[in-house]
Amino acid sequence: MTNEHAPCGNALSQDDILTLFGETGVLLDGHFRLTSGKHSPQFLQCAQVLRFPKATSQLTRKMAKPFAEAGVTKVIGPALGGIILAYEVARHLGAQALYTERKDGEMKLRRGFSILPEDRVLVVEDAVSTGGSVNRVMEILSQQQANIVGVSVLVDRSGGTVSFGVPFESLVTLNIPAYSPAECPLCRDGVPLVYPKDLGM
Repeated sequence: MTNEHAPCGNALSQDDILTLFGETGVLLDGHFRLTSGKHSPQFLQCAQVLRFPKATSQLTRKMAKPFAEAGVTKVIGPALGGIILAYEVARHLGAQALYTERKDGEMKLRRGFSILPEDRVLVVEDAVSTGGSVNRVMEILSQQQANIVGVSVLVDRSGGTVSFGVPFESLVTLNIPAYSPAECPLCRDGVPLVYPKDLGM
């Protein structure tokens, strides 16, 4: 299954998406340090599937569908993983696409983007484990008194344990372990630790 042969639209099942992830190199095995600081035997490089416009359109249509009647005016995601997703989900919903980015280590809304109190905002992200990046985006939205209608992600790697206090949808739910460095069995076994950013991920 490639961008030319993925099932049409919302016919995508979780198994279809996992097959697509496998064929495009999304799911990697090893010993990775996540953004949260925890260690994991698997890493999701969702940018690999986003190389394919047709597949991306189908995935984001499915991400948008649960919020089609929510009156979404803006879709926002954290850079970098949420930029393409915000644009594509916004396109399906007829909304504006924005993103937050880090400056001096802090997540901020920049580039003249604005959120108004009357906005109905959907937050999108590629993958969540602890949900830290999504929560930081939601803090920015709360400061602007925007109405957060929900969160939609490609992959929930927490096994369904993560919660944001608003409607939450994921295309795929995986139970991928994440360990504190002190409790990591891969560290104990001497498996080399990989920082995905060091590999250009």
